[in-house]
Amino acid sequence: MNKKEIRLGAYISYGTGHHPASWRHASVDAAAALDIDAYTNIAKTCENGFADLLFLADTPSVFQDNMDGYGSRVSVLEPLTLLSYLASKTQDIGLIATASTTYKHPYNIAREFASLDYISKGRAGWNLVTSSKADAAKNFGLAAHPEHSRRYDMASEAWQVISGLWDSWDDDALIRNKETGQFFNKDKYREINFDGDFFNVKGPLNIARPPQGYPVIVQAGSSEEGKELAAKTADIVFTAQNNIENAKIFYDDLKGRMEKYGRAKNELLILPGFSFYISQDKSLSQKKLHKLNELIPKEFGISMLSDLLGGVDLRNYDPDGPLPEIPKSNGNQSRQKIIIELSRKENLSIRNLYEKIIISRGHYTFTGSYQDLADEMIKWVDNDACDGFNIMPPLMPESLNDLFDNVIPILQEKGRYKKAYSTGTLREKLGLKRPSNKFSNN
Repeated sequence: MNKKEIRLGAYISYGTGHHPASWRHASVDAAAALDIDAYTNIAKTCENGFADLLFLADTPSVFQDNMDGYGSRVSVLEPLTLLSYLASKTQDIGLIATASTTYKHPYNIAREFASLDYISKGRAGWNLVTSSKADAAKNFGLAAHPEHSRRYDMASEAWQVISGLWDSWDDDALIRNKETGQFFNKDKYREINFDGDFFNVKGPLNIARPPQGYPVIVQAGSSEEGKELAAKTADIVFTAQNNIENAKIFYDDLKGRMEKYGRAKNELLILPGFSFYISQDKSLSQKKLHKLNELIPKEFGISMLSDLLGGVDLRNYDPDGPLPEIPKSNGNQSRQKIIIELSRKENLSIRNLYEKIIISRGHYTFTGSYQDLADEMIKWVDNDACDGFNIMPPLMPESLNDLFDNVIPILQEKGRYKKAYSTGTLREKLGLKRPSNKFSNN
């Protein structure tokens, strides 16, 4: 069997780590989410460990984890601004930012990510999402959050606009001939004149075609609409899968949808979220998790679980009783489904459920030794459950240092993880094709 190289993204949003009480831990700078030096150190740690990319989530509203003052995800840096700075402090690592097609105009998205691709010399990526948080609507003057399927219709149309704008200039349109005075070839750019149900955009874009053709496209939806959009558009999919069996079903399903869009399975990398508590042995790792969980106030645990379930209010239910019937969410439907299924399958109380779910928000959580984690990562990849992982360090920088100092060397020794970056753009490093210009005859 060919030994597949494990791909690694580093999900570094929130600065202090992904455990909801990470900011309270003695080793963590509680103000790190607004500290550019802390993010610079995180980025350099990941690049020194040869991670493929940095990943920043985002939402155009305050997280409603807990507005009584316990939740720390209420104040974070805007991701494109942050990654533009980190581009100047790194050389090889990819830079992926989230931008919502629900609340951001396609022209702005196309322009901003083309700019990041130039600033980073071909290392940019866009996480194409629809906003799941209903509160965002009121920040943009809307009475209500658009319905789930409508958001995906908007996203599909936005993709047509954005990819069209990136293709509105040919790669060789800018001549810059000092002798003749001709700066660009007027025959090598065009208006896109897009007229759709949601967007009307003339074009062209006021920046040349990005170095990668398109920045790397990431998609994070796991609903039916999300999987179809990913099969059609995505280079990378970030997904929440809390066990290897479900991850394999998702992997086979998504890759099986690609042929109808004229795409080969190797044109898409699937990277599930992966949180980890590791040490020399499993018992020490379990103690790490237990001590962190002790820092979660009960009110916060219930509130965060309520938010992850789509805004259902669980405060009036017995925390030691079962999860009640939950109405279908107009937010993140795939995440809601994962949580409800886990609750029923394992017969968990509300308290047991939030202790299990909110530590990684429905993503896979691993507890064990360094060797155990290396073996688990290989197992997932070799069983076609994924192509790699988007790691979610519970504590930063401690968890990152643990991984890169103690687990990555094991994977390198087994020939499963690179010992140096290859040359080229992020697409070239990941083995992804550079998109051709759909308007050009070149």
